[in-house]
Amino acid sequence: QPSCNRTNVRNGPRSMCALPAPPGAKQTAIVSGGRKKVSTVLLDGTEIIEEFDLQTDQLVVRKRRGKTVLGRELDWVYEVGAPPPRATVANEMLAESTANPLLTRTDRIDCFEWRIRNLPYPKPTYSVTLDEADRKLVVRTSNKKYYKRIAIEDMDRLQLPLCADALEWTHENNTLIIQYKKPSQLVAAEREAAVARRKLGTADDPSVQPGGANGDVQCPQQ
Repeated sequence: QPSCNRTNVRNGPRSMCALPAPPGAKQTAIVSGGRKKVSTVLLDGTEIIEEFDLQTDQLVVRKRRGKTVLGRELDWVYEVGAPPPRATVANEMLAESTANPLLTRTDRIDCFEWRIRNLPYPKPTYSVTLDEADRKLVVRTSNKKYYKRIAIEDMDRLQLPLCADALEWTHENNTLIIQYKKPSQLVAAEREAAVARRKLGTADDPSVQPGGANGDVQCPQQ
């Protein structure tokens, strides 16, 4: 596999894997709109939805939402990808501001990648470091125009240590590009999850049931 370095920041392969479901979680999957959408419900009621491109198996979206103590569902939090544009009362789509910084994550095979758009300052303005105690990446500018702390949820779920040597970044076209190299343990876990995911929604799975008018299939997995 190609390594995450500054020569492939723009053109490296995207991630085709996600982490395996924790013990006790319930999973279902549907195929719709050219994507396999896997829903995982954890024991505490938290729901995680992951969307994979059917042709490439690339992870396109991962979002999660929890519940309050009274059972009310909270808003979706996007870990990978970005929420769709919001519609106004007049049914017009609201676009993201081209002035405000916009952070999105798009994984690659051997590293996590974040892109922060709309950051027009020269490269020496930026500092990207690792706060090992708080387990977060820290982005700041010397002109104090931008500050952000970024969690790596996949590393936290597996309780893997973070290493500053795995972090690198660059800046081009008003975009700050940050990469964190995945450790071998996490790459192995993603491969395991990819094998399990291929069993969801396949024709030879006896649990697969025909879907609705769009030909969706739903396939429970315990």
